[in-house]
Amino acid sequence: MNHSLLGVIDATAYHESLEDLLVHRSLAAVPIAGRYRLIDFVLSNMVNSGINSVAIFPKSQYRSLMDHLGSGKDWDLNRKRDGLFFFPAPAVDTMDAELGSFNHFAQHIDYFYRSSQEYVIISNCYTVFSMDFIPVIERHLEMNCDITEIRYQGSSLEVFLLKKSLLIDLIENRHVTGYGCMDDVVKDETSPYTRCEYEYIGFAKKIDCINSYYQTSMKLLQPKVWSELFQKNLPIYTKVKDEPPTRYLKGSNVNHSMIANGCFIEGKIKNSAIFRAVKVGKNTSITNSIIMQKSQVGENCVLEYVILDKDVKIEDNVRLIGDPINPIVIRKGMVQGALMNS
Repeated sequence: MNHSLLGVIDATAYHESLEDLLVHRSLAAVPIAGRYRLIDFVLSNMVNSGINSVAIFPKSQYRSLMDHLGSGKDWDLNRKRDGLFFFPAPAVDTMDAELGSFNHFAQHIDYFYRSSQEYVIISNCYTVFSMDFIPVIERHLEMNCDITEIRYQGSSLEVFLLKKSLLIDLIENRHVTGYGCMDDVVKDETSPYTRCEYEYIGFAKKIDCINSYYQTSMKLLQPKVWSELFQKNLPIYTKVKDEPPTRYLKGSNVNHSMIANGCFIEGKIKNSAIFRAVKVGKNTSITNSIIMQKSQVGENCVLEYVILDKDVKIEDNVRLIGDPINPIVIRKGMVQGALMNS
């Protein structure tokens, strides 16, 4: 059974509780799991499902996202035909904040008309999961559905499958029907469309607040969870960077942690995620924390339940203690010194 799929990723989402991580980037570009971005998961799912045309609809702060994805080469989407497309919103107001805004899609309706694919997968950009969409379309056709919503443990994953012609109809008649997005359609019990549900089995987490970001990152340190998410037959792709191996110097000690390439470790790290090119000084202890790319932690520091964004500098003798529910977040590029902390 060969029915072509078009991928649509709505990257307009903004959650205020994640503001500290969204000052310089969109939600889709938030780093996670040492070397990935949130968008890598749904984009890899689409590629692994044979989708070779993916449209990304961002709203603002998308320079970091575009830098990460580039031409789509790392996802095999740098193609002469189809491939990776960006369609920024010229003007998106508060009415367009829901997933799959038809007003946003309408600004680029020609893309849908020109594409040759018969079906469309519409997804948010901030769910961490690994899935093959082929069984979804097979069941969609078998049950003669108009719209299939993928769900997980009783809640929507905000992933929808429908015929492209139906999506175009929904976009063009949005002012008549009152439907502003896909969520409006599936929640309307009086709609004329046959709505089906597909239950996803596996690991899935929506990143919609600091707590969900932190807790998901900690769960990924568990081998069982990691193996559920990063499967050999469904790889998660990301931007490739050529970096040297991490150096562990005398006195360093690492336990139950994820350490990316290019790090320089002299201190002690436990139950933490350390991203690329991070430096950790002598006699420093990092526990239950997330340290993003190129951050530097000085000597004689204690960090517990802390999230350091990229390029943060922690000077010597700094003590930062958060808690699992409210971890301390230091914004990108900030400098934290002992005097500031006293």
